[in-house]
Amino acid sequence: MPKVLISDKMDPRAAQIFRERGVEVDEITGKTPAELIAIIGNYDGLAIRSATKVTKEILEHATNLKVIGRAGIGVDNVDIPAASAKGVVVMNTPFGNSITTAEHAIALMFALARQLPEADASTQAGKWEKNRFMGVELTSKTLGLIGAGNIGSIVADRARGLKMKVVAFDPFLTPERAIEIGVEKVTLDELLARADFITLHTPLTDQTRNILSAEALAKTKKGVRIINCARGGLIDEVALKAALDSGQVGGAALDVFVEEPAKASPLFNTPNFVSTPHLGASTTEAQVNVAIQVAEQMADYLMSGGVTNALNMPSLSAEEAPKLKPYMALAEKLGSLVGQLTHGAVSRISVHTEGAAAELNAKPIVSAVLAGYLQTQTATVNMVNAPVLARERGLEVREVRTEREADYHTLLRVAVKTEDGERSVAGTLFGDSAPRLVELLGIKIEADLAGPMLYVVNEDAPGFIGRLGTALGEAGVNIGTFHLGRRSAGGEAVLLLSVDEAVTPDLLTKVRALPGVKTAMGLNF
Repeated sequence: MPKVLISDKMDPRAAQIFRERGVEVDEITGKTPAELIAIIGNYDGLAIRSATKVTKEILEHATNLKVIGRAGIGVDNVDIPAASAKGVVVMNTPFGNSITTAEHAIALMFALARQLPEADASTQAGKWEKNRFMGVELTSKTLGLIGAGNIGSIVADRARGLKMKVVAFDPFLTPERAIEIGVEKVTLDELLARADFITLHTPLTDQTRNILSAEALAKTKKGVRIINCARGGLIDEVALKAALDSGQVGGAALDVFVEEPAKASPLFNTPNFVSTPHLGASTTEAQVNVAIQVAEQMADYLMSGGVTNALNMPSLSAEEAPKLKPYMALAEKLGSLVGQLTHGAVSRISVHTEGAAAELNAKPIVSAVLAGYLQTQTATVNMVNAPVLARERGLEVREVRTEREADYHTLLRVAVKTEDGERSVAGTLFGDSAPRLVELLGIKIEADLAGPMLYVVNEDAPGFIGRLGTALGEAGVNIGTFHLGRRSAGGEAVLLLSVDEAVTPDLLTKVRALPGVKTAMGLNF
């Protein structure tokens, strides 16, 4: 009988579900790392919340461990690479607290609109300052959503029920999906200029970090009220403090901070500022939901091999896995590549399998493509939940099989449709195991996709490669591999260079200044 350890406080329904499914379970919480190391070898599964830190050292002693289940979204407390190397599946419950987080955003919106925390403190101090607290109605106000994914769409639904007008900025929101969730798709500048309230529902990435910067806050409607229940770092906290002091921002409510626990913040004690200690997922219902989900997922895996919401493993049968593994590695890289190269809303993504690839189970291949593509937009995606996220974003997914062989014995092509047309990338397997890019946006090119890379489109002219090499050398950038392709002599050429360190904005500025450069950007795999 499989045995599971629940090492963090969790709703008792989790242990009940394990026992009902035939899994032995121990509930032992509050253990130190040393104490956990001493007992972890006795268990096949480990169910955790955020308190237990599953380190490499703990995993080294987990001689029987097969699965780690995180009741919640974040898995920062799990060393996923070490777990993968150990052959341990890591699962989470990415959708268990969406409603709770959305409702918290709405609650903070009300708190700002009616100055509830300050009014409560004043009244309990015996002041009865009725004329001091003049609020505003939400009805007929414009709510600006930055991020219209799962949680953002729930907020939009609730806001429309409050008779608010909802506009949304999300580069990956399609026009069809915008109509479906009842929002108007706008640019970020349009949202800043029009919104009476702004709420953020986007992951923290290089593109979204400080999306509400001092410059962005200066573009907002004077007196705007801002709510963030997503991730710390989306708002420049120092700039927000200045905007609150000046009156440019009429109020702000944060559930998340750049540094947590937030023992100190420039925003604390600022008038019209409301704060909560990362309570977005903290409701009884959410805690029950994630506990039930993680127990069901872990029990399914331990008893029947079923895999759901795994962060380091696709949903595969034991027979399919060895043959499909290299294809999924190729598919994820191609999905990531096309996602990094494409800007704006994508309405359709097509996965073409040709030759030997067309004879395989395409579902995990398509899921791997979607996971690679969506990983450029959200941190919680995996090969299992990628199709669900794609549907929520209104993304049409097509699978096309061509059994005949063409230039390659086996080929995988990923194409996306945008408002500007269709663009595609294609790859093959060398020796049936090594992923290789063979076509990039219609240009034949042969390249590995690994680590940080510099992508350059330029006019094919003598001397360009030398000038580029000189610029990289002067910047102290070492080239690992160099791949070149072109449409025709003297036409458009593409360069893919693997480099030893991540491509910096300063380096891109230097490369873009070179004569003949049309596009330059950093890629990462």
